[in-house]
Amino acid sequence: MARVLLALALAVGLVSCNDNLVKSEFQATKGGVWNKTDSIHFSFSEIDTMQRHNMFITVRNDATFPYNNLFLITELEFPSGETVKDTLEYEMALPDGSWLGKGYGSIKENKLWYKENIVFPSSGVYNLRVWHAMRKNGSVNGIEDLKGITDVGFEIEKSNE
Repeated sequence: MARVLLALALAVGLVSCNDNLVKSEFQATKGGVWNKTDSIHFSFSEIDTMQRHNMFITVRNDATFPYNNLFLITELEFPSGETVKDTLEYEMALPDGSWLGKGYGSIKENKLWYKENIVFPSSGVYNLRVWHAMRKNGSVNGIEDLKGITDVGFEIEKSNE
Protein backbone atom coordinates (compact mmCIF):
# COMPACT_ATOMS: atom_id res chain seq x y z
CA MET A 1 0.00 0.00 0.00
CA ALA A 2 2.83 2.38 0.83
CA ARG A 3 4.35 1.68 -2.60
CA VAL A 4 1.10 2.65 -4.33
CA LEU A 5 0.88 5.88 -2.35
CA LEU A 6 4.51 6.71 -3.14
CA ALA A 7 3.90 6.08 -6.86
CA LEU A 8 0.77 8.25 -6.77
CA ALA A 9 2.62 11.07 -5.01
CA LEU A 10 5.43 10.83 -7.56
CA ALA A 11 2.97 10.96 -10.46
CA VAL A 12 1.18 14.00 -9.00
CA GLY A 13 4.52 15.72 -8.50
CA LEU A 14 5.61 15.05 -12.06
CA VAL A 15 2.27 16.16 -13.53
CA SER A 16 2.26 19.44 -11.63
CA CYS A 17 5.70 20.36 -13.08
CA ASN A 18 4.81 20.13 -16.77
CA ASP A 19 2.65 22.83 -18.37
CA ASN A 20 2.65 20.96 -21.71
CA LEU A 21 1.09 17.82 -20.25
CA VAL A 22 -2.28 17.01 -21.81
CA LYS A 23 -2.99 13.44 -20.57
CA SER A 24 -1.27 11.04 -18.22
CA GLU A 25 -2.44 7.69 -16.88
CA PHE A 26 -0.86 4.62 -15.29
CA GLN A 27 -1.98 1.08 -14.59
CA ALA A 28 -0.27 -1.27 -12.17
CA THR A 29 0.65 -4.79 -13.17
CA LYS A 30 -0.43 -7.69 -10.96
CA GLY A 31 2.16 -7.87 -8.19
CA GLY A 32 4.95 -6.52 -10.38
CA VAL A 33 4.46 -9.28 -12.96
CA TRP A 34 3.17 -8.60 -16.49
CA ASN A 35 1.68 -11.64 -18.21
CA LYS A 36 2.19 -11.77 -21.97
CA THR A 37 -1.56 -12.05 -22.58
CA ASP A 38 -2.41 -9.02 -20.42
CA SER A 39 -2.64 -5.98 -22.67
CA ILE A 40 -2.83 -2.71 -20.82
CA HIS A 41 -5.60 -0.55 -22.22
CA PHE A 42 -6.06 3.22 -22.10
CA SER A 43 -8.81 5.38 -23.60
CA PHE A 44 -8.66 9.11 -24.06
CA SER A 45 -10.62 11.85 -25.80
CA GLU A 46 -10.96 15.64 -25.85
CA ILE A 47 -7.65 16.13 -27.63
CA ASP A 48 -6.97 19.31 -29.60
CA THR A 49 -7.25 18.24 -33.25
CA MET A 50 -5.07 21.12 -34.50
CA GLN A 51 -2.17 20.87 -32.02
CA ARG A 52 0.85 18.62 -32.58
CA HIS A 53 1.57 16.28 -29.68
CA ASN A 54 4.30 13.98 -28.41
CA MET A 55 3.29 10.63 -26.93
CA PHE A 56 5.29 8.61 -24.45
CA ILE A 57 5.00 5.15 -22.96
CA THR A 58 6.00 5.32 -19.31
CA VAL A 59 7.27 2.18 -17.63
CA ARG A 60 8.17 1.70 -13.98
CA ASN A 61 10.46 -1.18 -13.11
CA ASP A 62 12.11 -2.50 -9.98
CA ALA A 63 15.35 -4.39 -9.46
CA THR A 64 13.70 -7.76 -10.24
CA PHE A 65 13.46 -6.83 -13.95
CA PRO A 66 16.05 -9.25 -15.38
CA TYR A 67 16.81 -7.65 -18.78
CA ASN A 68 18.65 -4.67 -20.28
CA ASN A 69 15.95 -3.91 -22.83
CA LEU A 70 12.20 -4.09 -23.19
CA PHE A 71 10.19 -4.99 -26.29
CA LEU A 72 6.62 -3.66 -26.48
CA ILE A 73 3.81 -3.89 -28.98
CA THR A 74 1.43 -0.95 -29.14
CA GLU A 75 -1.81 -0.49 -30.97
CA LEU A 76 -3.33 2.98 -31.31
CA GLU A 77 -6.93 2.98 -32.47
CA PHE A 78 -8.40 6.20 -33.89
CA PRO A 79 -12.12 7.13 -33.58
CA SER A 80 -12.52 6.17 -37.26
CA GLY A 81 -11.53 2.58 -36.42
CA GLU A 82 -8.13 2.84 -38.14
CA THR A 83 -5.35 1.28 -36.08
CA VAL A 84 -1.59 1.75 -36.07
CA LYS A 85 0.44 -1.11 -34.62
CA ASP A 86 4.10 -0.73 -33.64
CA THR A 87 6.79 -2.99 -32.24
CA LEU A 88 9.14 -0.99 -30.02
CA GLU A 89 12.43 -1.67 -28.29
CA TYR A 90 13.68 0.39 -25.35
CA GLU A 91 16.94 0.27 -23.44
CA MET A 92 16.26 -0.06 -19.72
CA ALA A 93 19.81 -0.48 -18.34
CA LEU A 94 23.37 0.36 -19.24
CA PRO A 95 25.82 -2.43 -20.16
CA ASP A 96 27.19 -2.34 -16.59
CA GLY A 97 23.70 -3.12 -15.25
CA SER A 98 22.86 0.31 -13.83
CA TRP A 99 19.26 1.27 -14.45
CA LEU A 100 18.22 4.08 -16.74
CA GLY A 101 15.25 6.20 -15.80
CA LYS A 102 14.47 8.46 -12.90
CA GLY A 103 13.61 7.74 -9.32
CA TYR A 104 15.09 7.04 -5.96
CA GLY A 105 15.07 3.69 -4.27
CA SER A 106 14.12 0.48 -5.98
CA ILE A 107 11.63 1.86 -8.56
CA LYS A 108 12.83 3.54 -11.76
CA GLU A 109 10.52 5.38 -14.14
CA ASN A 110 11.36 5.45 -17.84
CA LYS A 111 9.62 7.94 -20.10
CA LEU A 112 9.95 6.33 -23.52
CA TRP A 113 9.30 8.09 -26.85
CA TYR A 114 6.33 6.61 -28.69
CA LYS A 115 5.00 9.13 -31.25
CA GLU A 116 6.58 12.47 -32.10
CA ASN A 117 4.60 15.44 -33.48
CA ILE A 118 1.43 13.40 -33.90
CA VAL A 119 -1.81 15.16 -34.76
CA PHE A 120 -5.04 13.55 -33.59
CA PRO A 121 -7.12 14.31 -36.69
CA SER A 122 -10.63 13.91 -35.32
CA SER A 123 -12.50 14.26 -32.08
CA GLY A 124 -13.73 11.13 -30.35
CA VAL A 125 -12.33 8.28 -28.31
CA TYR A 126 -8.83 6.97 -28.96
CA ASN A 127 -7.72 3.60 -27.59
CA LEU A 128 -4.15 2.63 -26.80
CA ARG A 129 -3.20 -0.98 -26.03
CA VAL A 130 0.26 -1.98 -24.82
CA TRP A 131 1.65 -5.45 -24.20
CA HIS A 132 5.13 -6.84 -23.82
CA ALA A 133 6.85 -8.94 -26.49
CA MET A 134 9.81 -10.27 -24.51
CA ARG A 135 11.48 -13.53 -25.56
CA LYS A 136 14.61 -15.37 -24.50
CA ASN A 137 17.31 -15.82 -27.16
CA GLY A 138 16.57 -18.84 -29.32
CA SER A 139 13.06 -19.28 -27.93
CA VAL A 140 9.99 -18.99 -30.13
CA ASN A 141 7.56 -18.69 -27.24
CA GLY A 142 7.40 -15.41 -25.41
CA ILE A 143 8.15 -14.95 -21.73
CA GLU A 144 4.92 -15.88 -19.99
CA ASP A 145 5.33 -13.73 -16.86
CA LEU A 146 7.64 -10.73 -17.12
CA LYS A 147 8.87 -9.82 -13.65
CA GLY A 148 9.89 -6.39 -12.48
CA ILE A 149 7.48 -4.16 -14.43
CA THR A 150 5.33 -2.53 -11.75
CA ASP A 151 3.37 0.04 -13.77
CA VAL A 152 2.76 0.98 -17.38
CA GLY A 153 1.38 4.31 -18.50
CA PHE A 154 1.21 6.84 -21.26
CA GLU A 155 1.61 10.58 -21.49
CA ILE A 156 0.58 13.08 -24.13
CA GLU A 157 2.28 16.46 -24.22
CA LYS A 158 1.87 19.45 -26.49
CA SER A 159 4.71 19.58 -28.98
CA ASN A 160 6.77 22.75 -29.09
CA GLU A 161 7.23 22.44 -32.86
